[in-house]
Amino acid sequence: MTTLKEYILDRRILTLVAIVVLLGALDAVYGLHFGIEFAGGTSIPLTLQQPANASAMAGLISALQQRVSTFGLKQVIVEGIGNSQIQVTVPTVSNTDINQTISVIESQGSFIGVVGGLEAINGSGILKDSIGYGQPTLTNNSYGWSVQFFVTQQGANYFAKQAFGQANQPMYMFLDRPSKAAIFINSSILGNSTARVSAAEALSAMQKAMDFGNSTIPVISVSNNNYSIANAESFLSAGKSRYKNIYISDSINASLITWLKQQNYTVRLESTPNMTPAYQPVSINQSQVETWPLVGLLSAPVLSPAITNGNISSEYQISGFAPLSMSAAQKLSYATNQSKTIASILSGGALPIQVIPGTPGPVPPTLGSHFLYISVITGIIAVIFVSLFIMFRYKKLFLVVPILLTTLVELFIIVSFIGLVGTIDLAAVAGMIAVVGTGVDAQIIITDEVLAAHGEHTSAHTMLGNAFYIVYADAALLVIAMLPLFFSTSLVTVIGFSESTIIGAMLGIFVTRPAYGAIISKRYK
Repeated sequence: MTTLKEYILDRRILTLVAIVVLLGALDAVYGLHFGIEFAGGTSIPLTLQQPANASAMAGLISALQQRVSTFGLKQVIVEGIGNSQIQVTVPTVSNTDINQTISVIESQGSFIGVVGGLEAINGSGILKDSIGYGQPTLTNNSYGWSVQFFVTQQGANYFAKQAFGQANQPMYMFLDRPSKAAIFINSSILGNSTARVSAAEALSAMQKAMDFGNSTIPVISVSNNNYSIANAESFLSAGKSRYKNIYISDSINASLITWLKQQNYTVRLESTPNMTPAYQPVSINQSQVETWPLVGLLSAPVLSPAITNGNISSEYQISGFAPLSMSAAQKLSYATNQSKTIASILSGGALPIQVIPGTPGPVPPTLGSHFLYISVITGIIAVIFVSLFIMFRYKKLFLVVPILLTTLVELFIIVSFIGLVGTIDLAAVAGMIAVVGTGVDAQIIITDEVLAAHGEHTSAHTMLGNAFYIVYADAALLVIAMLPLFFSTSLVTVIGFSESTIIGAMLGIFVTRPAYGAIISKRYK
């Protein structure tokens, strides 16, 4: 007769107990995240800049749903209202997450890479399913971020042609680069003592970064004197039709700002930090602009000779570092959010129509706590019927308890894992129900094989191996069947179902099935 101590000290059973205790502690500390149906959410109204036809509306909804889902929110509802409004509903999250979600939504998502004043790559050539990002890395007292992606064959060929002969030149990578814009910067803030960049060097580097053929954004240094302000006004008057959006230092003389508004320019007053890009040295007396959030410049990697001699490359990377002025925790948060945001925007692609976010508002749960109560009651009824079935099949009380206990523990682990790292929504609940069914089925297979070995006085180890072969094969097939849903870019509403199913299958293979096998094999030596 196997003692209780033998059960407890078994490595497979100990592993299961340790996981349950750990997840229970995490649940108590952090709580579970429930979906919109159970806990309500936040609604973000969007107004389209112009009415959309059915095709454009469908494209907008798909792009926005992909963006917000990639950003990390597991349950996202995007609905079109008429031809000029969209409603985005996300689970209840922090105000910081809501603000970042709005930032992801309102970005136009137009990506371009410029080399030598010419476009070398754009967002249409990016393979959306290849976009990925890693964890921030600590380098030189700052956290670095990166986003990797692959491009189409056509995009790779075009880049090879445009980058030919541009060795050691920067490729300026922009996301939502302004159009019809001009930049007026106060001459007193030019230069950067930290980066050891002189005023003349800084202005030259900015102008080089903004060079882009007919879409070049002029960077004009303005002093607070009448002569300099008159020259700025003359520059705009000569090319009034070319410029609409004016980015200007808030420290420039108010008379120029007043004149710009009188001329019906769209004026954006920018602080010194916003007007000042980050630089990187390229030689002893020369620096180049590395990042400049004001104009959407993400990074400016220098092209190596290996990719400027006509060779075709299909893999690219956007990278950068958190500002040195931040604290360590702020740098880590900045780097994490930067990579997530850029990857989300690129994965959704450019929006065919610009959207204008409105004020977020709360959304009450459609099902709420009452539905959770009904779900628990339903689960108890299911457990009773499963118990009756097992008792009728085996007529042994000992077998009922381990099977039901293992099933309940497996369900607890799935609920805890998804509730901690994701969102428990209706799709996830449906997946949990499916996993419970496959779990009981697997345990019945194991039980039948062990009992057959016990009755025939054959090797229980061999029969248990046969049972696990079947269980592993079933789990593998289940995971393979769910993978297309898990990586789907259009069926994001059912990702929770695939997550629950895959987690349950993997959990069964490595934790709960071995623990149950240990219990029953010790009972029937």
